[in-house]
Amino acid sequence: MEKTQRLFARRQKRLRIGIRRKAGGRARLSVFRSSKHIYAQIIDDAKGATVAAASSIDKDIKTKIKTGADIAAAKEVGRLLAARALAAGVKEVVFDRGGYLFHGRVKALADAAREGGLSF
Repeated sequence: MEKTQRLFARRQKRLRIGIRRKAGGRARLSVFRSSKHIYAQIIDDAKGATVAAASSIDKDIKTKIKTGADIAAAKEVGRLLAARALAAGVKEVVFDRGGYLFHGRVKALADAAREGGLSF
């Protein structure tokens, strides 16, 4: 278990270093996936502030989904996050998958955010 967590932390750190290099002033769309829910936020690293956030425990989404741990929930979170980001004036972001594989819920969230109007 310790080795798994240590490897995940290394993967996360390695990704974030590359993302900051390639960001070019764009905000970062960060994803956290737990066993029961999915969370996403757009972070402006220059200011150190969260611009927009959405998760499967938001009241707007909780009524629409059956569970927070499936692809349908991830799609709803991606759509809501894109709408909130556009309202805040953010159109271009860099995607931070946070050490997770770009597959399943993470991919569904990214695709829904793209459909919602975010560019990355």
